[in-house]
Amino acid sequence: MPGFRPVDAKQSFPELEERLLERWQEREVFQRSLAQREGAEIWSFYEGPPTANGRPGSHHVLARVFKDVYPRYRSMCGYRVPRKAGWDCHGLPVELEVEKQLGISSKQEIEEYGIAEFNRRCRESVFEYVEEWNRLTERIGFWIDLDDPYVTLDDSYIESVWWSLKRLWDDERLYEGHKVVPYCPRCGTALSSHEVALGYQEVEDPSIYVRFPLLAEDGSETGESLLVWTTTPWTLPGNVAVAAAPEVAYVKARVGEETLIVAEPLLEKVLGEEAEVLERLRGSDLLGARYRGPVFELAAGGPANAFRVLAGDFVTTEDGTGLVHIAPAFGEDDYRVAAENEIFDPTSHGTLYNPVGLDGKFDRRVVGFEGRFVKDPEVTAALITDLGRRGLLFREQVYEHAYPHCWRCGTPLLYYAKSSWYVATSQVREQLLANNETIGWRPEHIKTGRFGRWLEGNG
Repeated sequence: MPGFRPVDAKQSFPELEERLLERWQEREVFQRSLAQREGAEIWSFYEGPPTANGRPGSHHVLARVFKDVYPRYRSMCGYRVPRKAGWDCHGLPVELEVEKQLGISSKQEIEEYGIAEFNRRCRESVFEYVEEWNRLTERIGFWIDLDDPYVTLDDSYIESVWWSLKRLWDDERLYEGHKVVPYCPRCGTALSSHEVALGYQEVEDPSIYVRFPLLAEDGSETGESLLVWTTTPWTLPGNVAVAAAPEVAYVKARVGEETLIVAEPLLEKVLGEEAEVLERLRGSDLLGARYRGPVFELAAGGPANAFRVLAGDFVTTEDGTGLVHIAPAFGEDDYRVAAENEIFDPTSHGTLYNPVGLDGKFDRRVVGFEGRFVKDPEVTAALITDLGRRGLLFREQVYEHAYPHCWRCGTPLLYYAKSSWYVATSQVREQLLANNETIGWRPEHIKTGRFGRWLEGNG
């Protein structure tokens, strides 16, 4: 072949690679592969854009192997395969990198620094390592058009996003709603279910059993208490109700000098063999019962029409006590059952009782804990101590479990009711499922497995 140089057996493998890369460049092999397929059927590839404000790593090499193999294969099958590179210039990875440079760590500090200046720094940073990315792309033999990439900060790209949002708005599928979502108080943003899956960590947290003293019609204490179990003591200042399962059997049991109410299947596990059953009843018999609230001292006294037993179809007897404390600002089931029982109006976000700010700190309504981060271990210990001081703590024990953390910054996530904009994808569930059937998935089990099941349960 003209220009072909024979292989020197003494050359190292990296040297042979360099020769191959040089030859591809000299002969413009990638560009010629496109020109030779002019007029052929197109098999298009747009790279999911990396963020060039951080250096590439070995995991990017692995991903780009797959991004390279499939277009090469399709090209050999006779398709014309344009491969367009892209750069992601938006989102928290960019902001977090600039925050590190400035030595700040919150939205408040960004506002104090100046949003316009902060945005300027972000724009400057997004291409900081683009040359390193280009060198990696070339070195691993990844064929892609780096000369004309799409860039997410360009007006043409931004306008395409606004176009799609306008289409959703015209189709009445874009709406503002209040939902309990996994939320990072450090980054100030909600996370998708896929993002949450990236950040689980095994942790040891205190779990506690808490007494909720029942009240008579005249408001006096009856001497009996609901016994509630929780692994998130920080949510107790947001308590507005207790949920019971209407069809489950419950017991009033004497333990020492007190009478406690728990689900009968959990009696021995929670109270031990020595507990004396005084009375058996159904969960439906407990509905409407009032208890002394709030659980912690609140400057506002807590919401009206609160501190009563409600029916909950999510209550089980697999663990806990068969009685679930309801804090609608911090749980999806809690939110639903409290709204159904008119403890707050879901169409008016201001009626939802939430004593925790977007920064993850208790507000001034939680007396003695104002301005403290809810997941701080010292705060948790202080909350438990306060429960013990007031005679509400029945038992404390260590609970080992997987807890979600923000995959970007490592902060423990909060399940938190906040106002956000949503796309009503459930309106087109059948169309999404039909489209999924036309996709050739690799591995094949993803179609009806993880992705298919996600589409079927799409809410």
